[in-house]
Amino acid sequence: MLSGLVIVDKPQGWTSHDVVGRMRRIAGTRKVGHAGTLDPMATGVLVVGINKATRLLTYIVGTTKTYTATIRLGQSTVTDDAEGEVTASASASAVAEQAIYDGVTALTGEIQQVPSSVSAIKVNGERAYARVRSGEDVKLAARPVTIHRFEVHSIRRLAGTDVVDLDVTVECSSGTYIRALARDLGTALGVGGHLTALRRTHVGPYSLDQARTLEQLAEELSVLDIADAARALMPIRELTAEETTEISFGRRIASGAPAGSTSAATADHPAAAFAPDGSLVALLADSGSHAKPVLVFAPGTGSGTAATSAAGEA
Repeated sequence: MLSGLVIVDKPQGWTSHDVVGRMRRIAGTRKVGHAGTLDPMATGVLVVGINKATRLLTYIVGTTKTYTATIRLGQSTVTDDAEGEVTASASASAVAEQAIYDGVTALTGEIQQVPSSVSAIKVNGERAYARVRSGEDVKLAARPVTIHRFEVHSIRRLAGTDVVDLDVTVECSSGTYIRALARDLGTALGVGGHLTALRRTHVGPYSLDQARTLEQLAEELSVLDIADAARALMPIRELTAEETTEISFGRRIASGAPAGSTSAATADHPAAAFAPDGSLVALLADSGSHAKPVLVFAPGTGSGTAATSAAGEA
């Protein structure tokens, strides 16, 4: 059975769910999922898992993301991006470059960010955007995010207008809303702001260089083997033949971390364990002097759910 990751260059106007539906037809399987939603306006890297590789997606969702974007100062919109109607305008022509750089610096590092009110976050079981569309005034709570890099490449003052466009690169933690950054920068500068373009260039170790359009994938399906995908994503542990057998049955083995080590694998950040033949056997978490399987991929061990249960009982 074909299993692995597909790095899709998502087209503008498509939802992430649309891409999954198309990939199901291309790959000829229903077992397809994605690692981190992209708004319809956005393009770029969408990591899609096929069959067994869908088990890796939960560990990809939390990785660092990188985007290139264009922020327009001087206009606020209901969605904080170009897809929403303009709710307020103010001339940005007099905003000084240093003020822009200072505003960007203030939004770099560990910050508290209020997501866009039209995000997919659930409020009492209903998506925030659905509540907004029904006329409700939605206020979401701030959440901690980390902006590792917020770099301004160009400041473009558009002739004959009062708006200023910024071309930027943002490297950030999972859960960051780039359109909220655009909104908050515009608010801090007193002129409002929103996002007019967004392209994701990296999701963890997977980059735009590896991505293929849906048209290209329909012609030739390019799949990153599950073992190669795990090697790029996680710490690696090479198993002996005896350890491979033990892990294949959901049993514990000796920990891979030295005594007193602070770099032990955990359930949230496991190590990828490989058999002597190079095949991916399991994801392992260290627990004291032992390592136990979080998820087993080896043939004959049953489903991932069963392997996880066995590990929990060990």
